Amino acid sequence: MTDSNETQKHPSKGIYLLPNILTTAGLFSGFYAIIASMNNHFESAAVAIFIAMIFDALDGRVARMTNTQSAFGAEYDSMADMVSFGIAPALVAYNWALGDLGKIGWLAAFIYAAAAALRLARFNTTVGTADKRYFTGLASPAAAAIVSGMVWLGADYEFNPDTFGVFAMIITALSGLLMVSNFRYSSFKEIKWKERVPFIAILLMVLVFVIVAFEPALVLFSIFSLYALSGPILTYRGVKEIKAKNSDSE
Repeated sequence: MTDSNETQKHPSKGIYLLPNILTTAGLFSGFYAIIASMNNHFESAAVAIFIAMIFDALDGRVARMTNTQSAFGAEYDSMADMVSFGIAPALVAYNWALGDLGKIGWLAAFIYAAAAALRLARFNTTVGTADKRYFTGLASPAAAAIVSGMVWLGADYEFNPDTFGVFAMIITALSGLLMVSNFRYSSFKEIKWKERVPFIAILLMVLVFVIVAFEPALVLFSIFSLYALSGPILTYRGVKEIKAKNSDSE
């Protein structure tokens, strides 16, 4: 019979299955988005990135709920995020509209991809000390939602990529720069999901789903674009409040 102390000294070297399956599903969605864009299926590519966002939201929560968190899972999730929210959106945007701009087009795509890598690296190194109420810089899934939402909107409304290229370049590069900015964005982690809410809140949730289903590309692009704009506004208000407190103390 194996001694229990010996078992504790030599824990199992396996990995947890459930959260890593969800991470793999997100990675697959990001990879599929790249392949779909190479075959000019831009709407499918954009939708795949949004599906990757769903899996990314689930894997960490499932790991915490089932107590299956691990260092391997955290590293795997970060690498999958780089593919799904860094490389995939950049290549989807490039294949859709940026490729016709020549060097400036692929440089804009590279700015986005490099910014996503830097954003993830900064998040991983400050996750233990950062204020959990806020993100520093636009989160990579939100930036991916803006870029892929733009492509989805363009494919849905049949925008001409030749005339839309400069706008796509600005959106892609700006989304990347916001990721590495010092703007504060609400993480929504202070919301207490387990608390009771009025019945009207459920009706509002149903209304939100109906609106999104009616015009998903336009609504999702608009929502995440507004969220991107909230960072500079929130940061400006915070700086203004600090200055007001300092002036009062004097």
